[in-house]
Amino acid sequence: MKYFGEGLSEKHKELSKIIRNKDKISQAKLLFLDIHANLHLSETEGTIQNEVDNLIRDLKENEYAIMPKTKDETIAWVIWHIARIEDLTMNMLVAEKNQLFNEEWKSRMNISITDTGNTLTDDEIMYFSHSINIKEMLCYWNAVGESTKEIINNLQAEDMKRKVLTIDLERILDSGGVTKQKDSIWLLDFWGKKDVAGILLMPPTRHVIMHLNDCCKWKEHIRADKKIYRC
Repeated sequence: MKYFGEGLSEKHKELSKIIRNKDKISQAKLLFLDIHANLHLSETEGTIQNEVDNLIRDLKENEYAIMPKTKDETIAWVIWHIARIEDLTMNMLVAEKNQLFNEEWKSRMNISITDTGNTLTDDEIMYFSHSINIKEMLCYWNAVGESTKEIINNLQAEDMKRKVLTIDLERILDSGGVTKQKDSIWLLDFWGKKDVAGILLMPPTRHVIMHLNDCCKWKEHIRADKKIYRC
């Protein structure tokens, strides 16, 4: 069932058709930014209120740390996960520069991990979700979104077919963005098979759509006072 992103899948399909067409680079960039604007808070995008606002605006802090069912994560984990992956892939792989995340952000968010959270156990997800500073996490997510917009605006048509560089994948590993654990290291192989267009079509767009859909489903479950797995 779809809980989030009405019409975004269709826009994403259209983007996938034109993103590598050098004659449609301007159209592709505008379409990407349109999709992206619906995957971040409107305060980041400078747009009218959207579905992300509706998800976040009235969430109580404890609701970020609820694991509705046994195979679910938490809303706090999801926002960290999608923000972290967008930061790593857009800044380090697409723009070939440093990620935004650093020791200052780590301190501000009151966290100990630096990776995407793929390997965390349920216990670790719950501890993380109760410990992280939600306000600062949202600030980090906003900053990542702003950075992505700047990167897209600077892309040229020839960039779209540029392959991800091994040296940048190694930088992600060295910086702790991905760990050597099997549930984490596979991301480097996955990203390493893509060109810039392939990155744009997954981590900052389709990947986010899927995860925010889960968050909206979980919020509905929580608000319906249904049985909760962990909180």
